[in-house]
Amino acid sequence: MRRINGKSNLCGNYLKDKRLERQMNRSDLARELQLLGLNMSVDDIYRIETNRVILKDFELIAICIALDISLDEFKKLYK
Repeated sequence: MRRINGKSNLCGNYLKDKRLERQMNRSDLARELQLLGLNMSVDDIYRIETNRVILKDFELIAICIALDISLDEFKKLYK
């Protein structure tokens, strides 16, 4: 499995912080994602937030839409 610094993705912690800033729990986010057509469980979100799975591009885009995050914000995570 591909990893960077021992993590499967770089976005998980950032996404969790943004979700908590919006006072959403994982169930709220899962519900918003389902409304966007992405069937993602609370456990799936947990695994993303804890950097245990590779985050697919369409999942990242849907999460960004649900949390009102610009994709440009992720550039700083790779530095």
